[in-house]
Amino acid sequence: MVTRTAVAALAACAALLAATGCSSNFDKDGKNEPAQDTTAKQNLTVLIATSGDAETQAVKKAAAAYAKKSGNTVDVQVAKDMNQQLAQSFAGHKPPDVFYVNSDQFANYAKGGSLYAYGDEISDADDFSEQLRTSFSYDGKLVCLPKDTSTLALTINTELWKKAGLTEKDYPKTWAELKTVADKLTGDGVTGLVTSDEFQRLGVFMRQTGGWITDSGQTKMTADSKENAEALSYVQSLLKSGSMKFAKQVDTSWGGEALGKGKAAMTIEGNWLDGGMKLDYPDVKYAVAPLPSGPAGQGTLAFSNCWGVAAESAHRAAGVDLVKYLTSADQQLAFADAFGVMPSRTSALKTYAAQEPHAKAWVDGSAYAQGPVTIAGFDKVLSQFNTDLQSLRTADPKKILADLQRNGEQAIAKGN
Repeated sequence: MVTRTAVAALAACAALLAATGCSSNFDKDGKNEPAQDTTAKQNLTVLIATSGDAETQAVKKAAAAYAKKSGNTVDVQVAKDMNQQLAQSFAGHKPPDVFYVNSDQFANYAKGGSLYAYGDEISDADDFSEQLRTSFSYDGKLVCLPKDTSTLALTINTELWKKAGLTEKDYPKTWAELKTVADKLTGDGVTGLVTSDEFQRLGVFMRQTGGWITDSGQTKMTADSKENAEALSYVQSLLKSGSMKFAKQVDTSWGGEALGKGKAAMTIEGNWLDGGMKLDYPDVKYAVAPLPSGPAGQGTLAFSNCWGVAAESAHRAAGVDLVKYLTSADQQLAFADAFGVMPSRTSALKTYAAQEPHAKAWVDGSAYAQGPVTIAGFDKVLSQFNTDLQSLRTADPKKILADLQRNGEQAIAKGN
């Protein structure tokens, strides 16, 4: 029987792992290397966080194909709470062999030694863009391969667009034009622009002024800048005019829902929107355009997960072999067709672009997209930033950025 004290200790370590990447005394310097299974046929466990049934079935289908090819067995499990379940499995020394790693938790796990760094075993790693490789590198080493990629673009409800007397020539290319069309589209229960109240959407405006949260090396905070203040002030002006609202303000959970229900004429969303619209709003027609340029030019954000292999796995070689299969060009294109993600391989992305011309704005955005902040412990900083952004309409943008600057400096000091 597990005592209450033991349960409490496990929960405490799990919480610590989520925050700092503790590895439950596993020696990331290799002194306590787990014994490796060298048998011909091995049993692998895979843990994923899924966007829906389409993704789950696609991963299971790919795993079955790999099992048939390799002779290994693969058990794909779907997490109910990915971060919590990974934390508990690491703390209990029973992690899955292969698993999704979100970019906001990557540095926590890498710092704690929970991830097996297999990047140097990938002969064609340069087929993944530098931005993606950087997002999943730690201490100068590529730790894990990005499983796919996504960027943000401007998605337009074409019926509402035409109803307002606008044509494709009116797709906004600048901030001034965005404000003009957003104003024109607002009225009769429709808001010109609706998006989520989080930096994962509003951050595009920061990039379009030439600003961002940290410097390129993620060693110095750059949040408290005139460029970022200009970006948030512009968003605030749209919010105050009523031509822009957050999704919650129009009784929706995200921009895609607002677009599908006709409550938004435009939204800022990623290529995952395709799957959501096909499933929930198949009759709603929409177009995807590049985000308007700001004072410093174009800017968008990139998102990805990587395929992690557990440092404590007894099947690391087989795990890496599975990852190679799952990140092959053919398999990435199959995933793209199944549930709407874009391939993270540059070669496969070119094929995807030819097959999906409507996604051109999302694909083109990969060339100039800003990757995520991957600093150990920084997820709490970004969570507070998102909380502060919820009140952007009435708050002081400079104070929001000053608080972000201070919180981020403390996290960088601890992370390094």
